[in-house]
Amino acid sequence: MPFARLATATTPTSHIGLGLAAVARPGYINLGRETDLGADRSVDALRTRTHELLDAAYAQGVRYVDVARSYGRSEEFLADWLTARPDAADVVVGSKWGYTYTAGWSADAATHEVKDHGVQTYDRQRAETAELLGDRLDLYQIHSVTPDSPALTDRELHARLAASAATGLTVGFSTSGPAQADAIRAALTVTVDGEPLFRTVQSTYNALETSAGPALAEAHDAGLTVIVKEGMANGRLAAPHAPAVLKDVAEETGLGADAVALAIVLREPWAGVVLSGAATLGQLASNLHAAVVDLDDDQLSRLATLAEDPRAYWERRGQLPWH
Repeated sequence: MPFARLATATTPTSHIGLGLAAVARPGYINLGRETDLGADRSVDALRTRTHELLDAAYAQGVRYVDVARSYGRSEEFLADWLTARPDAADVVVGSKWGYTYTAGWSADAATHEVKDHGVQTYDRQRAETAELLGDRLDLYQIHSVTPDSPALTDRELHARLAASAATGLTVGFSTSGPAQADAIRAALTVTVDGEPLFRTVQSTYNALETSAGPALAEAHDAGLTVIVKEGMANGRLAAPHAPAVLKDVAEETGLGADAVALAIVLREPWAGVVLSGAATLGQLASNLHAAVVDLDDDQLSRLATLAEDPRAYWERRGQLPWH
């Protein structure tokens, strides 16, 4: 992995990271939250849950944690945990800017987050992140770049990002939507003073949504570290929602459908880090089994039939309710 801090993570599960999108705010679009989180979604309850997940992940070798300004109090919860765990100095922290959390700690808000890739939003959110995470921040990414994002052409923003990179911060971007491949390829052409600006890319890739694969391979070949999000397709690939073929293969391996789903991604040679979005300790333990799943050619061929048209995939994702 070209990203130096991630490349030094040599634990057995170094290729699996923990994302806090689902546990650092009361409302999200993942399936099964009623069971996973229950009724108590107070700040204190979710802080405790987040810290328990971080403790368990660290104990099992996870060294990358993914947060964002729009993930409720994810940066705050992580900062509190890092302060309480001086032994966790080897944890690599990635955050994102570009969405503002607007739900006011409600699962029923009309609007949960607002997107803006402008320079003023970057300046504000960079300062907010710095206040919470300080020098523990390793990676700062533009959140959900699409081909029409002004972040791809705003030279003033590029200069700001390059200045941050000059201080040692790694600069990256994430992508969303059916045109992820186009966004990735466009971002690969962004340079400042003749040098590539971005060192990492974080994209959605899973058994149902594989369209970004070739572009992610190109990004890897260009020297970027690839981070994969939504490997569980927001719960669609976890029991009890998993497709029948995934359940069948999982039964054959003796492991969970979630472990198999993440193993599909881990086997890609360009995948540097694959995120677990676990909301419970049981989910985390099962997700981490992905590192030992061994899939044969027949199983991989059957699982390949799950891939959907990206437009259909993202349309369905857009219909998932915040709850």
